[in-house]
Amino acid sequence: MRKLCPNFDKENGLETVLEVPIPEEMFTSMGSNAALRWQNLRALMKAQSAENKLQYPSNISHLSSGSNNEFMALLRLVGSPLIPLQVQPGDALTRPIKDGSIEASTAKYIVQQYLAATGGVGALSSIDSMYAVGQVKMMGSEMKEGDDSVRTKGKSEVGGFVLWQKNPDLWCLELVVSGFKVIAGSDGKLAWNESSTQPSHANKGPPRPLRRFFQGLDPRCIANLFLEAVCVGEQKISNEDCFVLRLQTAPNILKAQSTAQTEICTHMVWGYFSQRTGLIVQFEDTKLVRMKPAKGNDNVFWETKMVSSIEDYRYVDGINIAHSGKTSAMLYRYGEAHNHKRRIEETWKIEEIGFNICGLSMDYFSPPADLKRDDNVGES
Repeated sequence: MRKLCPNFDKENGLETVLEVPIPEEMFTSMGSNAALRWQNLRALMKAQSAENKLQYPSNISHLSSGSNNEFMALLRLVGSPLIPLQVQPGDALTRPIKDGSIEASTAKYIVQQYLAATGGVGALSSIDSMYAVGQVKMMGSEMKEGDDSVRTKGKSEVGGFVLWQKNPDLWCLELVVSGFKVIAGSDGKLAWNESSTQPSHANKGPPRPLRRFFQGLDPRCIANLFLEAVCVGEQKISNEDCFVLRLQTAPNILKAQSTAQTEICTHMVWGYFSQRTGLIVQFEDTKLVRMKPAKGNDNVFWETKMVSSIEDYRYVDGINIAHSGKTSAMLYRYGEAHNHKRRIEETWKIEEIGFNICGLSMDYFSPPADLKRDDNVGES
């Protein structure tokens, strides 16, 4: 991945470090010659604002979207979604469960096997902070009507991301794809996001973890989340016999995350843990949202189903971390006599990861200064 950019102001000056490293493939696609590529990279570094668009070829599909705003919405949907549940602090890895049923007890046993497979409670409890650098490739389909299957098509959208976290509610993600940037974060009090074409806003409800952590990146979050789950059976995933753990979000939590215009009806989470290795190999969640019209009763429902396969586990400082995977998102729209659906796929790869970062202060997780804390903000 490309991490440095020439100093455009001083010919013999030190190179500039990119805040978000970008894949070589993305840099190559920035223009037909070296001069245009560096010009676009400089524009990318400056602001990535609507007034400072990159001069990309006009035939880029942008996930088959009809506008930059639509592309950004899809990018946020797949690149920086949140899960509905808060996780407990890291010292709660072995906390007792409230539900004494066989399903809950089995889930706790499976999580203990997962903890052992990822390095053990001692190693995981020693983690104070982390960072990860990765690259992504995305493809999308058009919004299709009817019940026919949808497939992604067109050119891949390529990008990179940097993810910072401090135990456990402080995190920040910067994601750049095809010259457009999404920033999302949590300062421990609220979760927020902004993009290069849209202003910043806070998410309704208490701060919640980024979904990307649960794609094998943060074993502490994964274990703490599924300690509250129940085991609902077994299933074969990619030739691996897996235990299936399920979490259902309580109605009061869904209500806290809903707004005046949107009601989150359900949000379910599943984890698939290999019986052979103990590791999580698939993470899945489904959310149903009812959009309320300003007038009348013609409600529109949006259902999002995201499935992430998790692969390439490697030990880093004694912690077993997934280094690649693939996420498939299906977006369904019901209501007003029309049923539509769209598919988006993301392939991701971790290039660099580290733990216990020195000097990682609260300033890294501060929300934008102009953030509007509105009780009716939208849900990401």
